[in-house]
Amino acid sequence: MKAKWKSLALTSIATLSLTVAGCGSSSQGGAGEQTASGLDKELNVFNWSEYLPEEVIKKFEDKYGVKVNYTTFSSNEEMLAKVSVGGGMYDLTMASDYIVQPMVKQDMIEQIDLNNVPNFKNLLEDYTNKDYDPGNKYSIPYMGNTMSLGVNPDTIGTEIKSYKDLWKPELKGKLVVLDDQRFVLGMVLKTLGYSANDTDPAHLDEAKKKMIELMPNIKAFDSDSPKTLLINGEASAALAWGPEIALAQRDKPQIKTILPEEGLIITFDNFVIPKGAKHKKTAEAFINFLLDPEISAEIAKSFPYINPNREARKLIDKATLDNIAIYPPAEEMKRVESIKDIGDAVKEYDRVWSEVKSSQ
Repeated sequence: MKAKWKSLALTSIATLSLTVAGCGSSSQGGAGEQTASGLDKELNVFNWSEYLPEEVIKKFEDKYGVKVNYTTFSSNEEMLAKVSVGGGMYDLTMASDYIVQPMVKQDMIEQIDLNNVPNFKNLLEDYTNKDYDPGNKYSIPYMGNTMSLGVNPDTIGTEIKSYKDLWKPELKGKLVVLDDQRFVLGMVLKTLGYSANDTDPAHLDEAKKKMIELMPNIKAFDSDSPKTLLINGEASAALAWGPEIALAQRDKPQIKTILPEEGLIITFDNFVIPKGAKHKKTAEAFINFLLDPEISAEIAKSFPYINPNREARKLIDKATLDNIAIYPPAEEMKRVESIKDIGDAVKEYDRVWSEVKSSQ
């Protein structure tokens, strides 16, 4: 995945659905046909890009004789729209924590049979049985991350300690910022002393004005690969997902992670099975395979997000586990704020984000 969670407007799913109803779909073949392992011969997976190594998919195919039809999406809106009209097109997809509950309410996903996912036992309790899905009836955590600040001390030209510092005039044209309204506006709200999930229209208008003041400092909005501008020197600082900062450090070790004084914002992605999935048991087998400690650790090597797998963490290298861009210190984790489902109030975020983007 290019770890990004763009705006969520479940109320507009019906409208979005019309735009994709005529789109092509991945193969749904294999219904009723089974492999020697007792699984269906095909599995249709819909996931974020750059979130699962091809080698891992190939290992599952070789082990179980299942052909994985793997397609990707680039935003929550795209995923929701296609799943809502899928008619069983997809057997497995990924949903951020704040999306799971709305999908349950709209009867968009199936209950998961945990008897078919014995590796669920490998997950740390901190990441299971969350308030958005008590008992993990509909979702199983995969990986997550926090939004941090990455800076190149060689070119930054000023000290950065907090989100508020991003407004410094010395940073004019030097920032790359996530193209994600919930997280970026959440950051602005936190600089004003509010919750990242605040829905008060007056507070959101206050955040809009402050965000417009930040625009001259922003060189680019990029949720796909914000690390690229940091690496090539076009940006001196990034408001980005922690794993993107960690990956940038592989190319430029001098890049530093700054944990903002206001506190981090966190989110987690979860496996969910769309309603009407034709290969549900095979989807559960795939989830179980990915939760195998060795496989989970292999995934973390390529894509270093927060891994909730207790046994896999024993196999992950110390440098990754000690990198605060990926795994913030315990004291920071005690005060993180999760993005929440805010219902119809997301329309206010849509409005504010649109007005900010069109301001310059």
